[in-house]
Amino acid sequence: MRSRPSPLRRALPWFIAGILLAGVGLPGSAFAESGLRTGPLIGEGHAIPASNRTEVVQVVMTDAPAYSPASFTANVSSNLSVDLFNNGSLAHTFTVSPIPNYVLPLNWTPSQLDHFYATEGALASVNVSAGHHAWANLTLNASITPGAYEIYSLIPYQFQAGMSGKILVQGGPGLQLFENTTDSLAFVPNILDLSPSSYPVTVDVLVTNLGNDGHTFTMSPLANVTLLPSNFTQFFQQHSPLTNAPIPSGAGNAAWANFTVYSPGVYQYICTITGHFANGMYGFLYVGVPIPPPPPPLSTAIVQGWILVGVAALLGVGIAVVIVASLTGRVPPPPKTSDAHH
Repeated sequence: MRSRPSPLRRALPWFIAGILLAGVGLPGSAFAESGLRTGPLIGEGHAIPASNRTEVVQVVMTDAPAYSPASFTANVSSNLSVDLFNNGSLAHTFTVSPIPNYVLPLNWTPSQLDHFYATEGALASVNVSAGHHAWANLTLNASITPGAYEIYSLIPYQFQAGMSGKILVQGGPGLQLFENTTDSLAFVPNILDLSPSSYPVTVDVLVTNLGNDGHTFTMSPLANVTLLPSNFTQFFQQHSPLTNAPIPSGAGNAAWANFTVYSPGVYQYICTITGHFANGMYGFLYVGVPIPPPPPPLSTAIVQGWILVGVAALLGVGIAVVIVASLTGRVPPPPKTSDAHH
């Protein structure tokens, strides 16, 4: 009567198969891991053509007489639209001198001011009646010279009474970037890269919400300063952010973050919603400086060597067991029995 095979003998084929599979699979996984190299997602900035960039500024005209604000910035290679509102009881004009960095003398008479306007022209001149809105549209193409362009009113004696201001036209063109926010409390990408040709440079970032929660896109005004969850509130109380754009809740909603950078460096941006920064919602804007390469993957050269040695040993054991089994027929061999005669 045959005895049942021992557990070792029953498990032997599976043991040999496991050794052989290990010999095939381990080297492949080792080589696959050696090829892994991860790095951050990077958003690249690009120049905005004048036809694609429109800057909108709101200016209130008062009977003081004055413009509010009295000065504002614009950029070369952009279309500037000024939304004018006259909240007074007198008519006013919004007239822009075409000569950069030229200060109109306050002692000019109305006739002298009219002569200047008739001789030199204007980048724009709009008359706004009391209580009305109007638009002043200026095309600041690449040929315009950066500088301060004076604003004045042609209504007699309003300029002499102080109704003047300035448009500060900065070099350009501006640069545009794209950013996203997620409910996993992350900016995607979390690194933005700009390579401006000159400074200052205007930057427009379109931030799109990919999740449901609201966020902010808030950027440090100081380069090469690292913010922490424990100090950012006090920091922004002492240093106004370059931009602090609220990103509306709801997937697909977006907002523009517009700001000006005056020097190269690394600028950190964060979400100021409670708990978001502490959970990793921050990123870095590299302006005119190289982005450090990602850290190299852990070396697998030594690990692969030990894996290959181990696999070779396992294969050798497996082959030896198979050879012994084929020669003896059983592993372990069957027990010796003697014939019993009764």
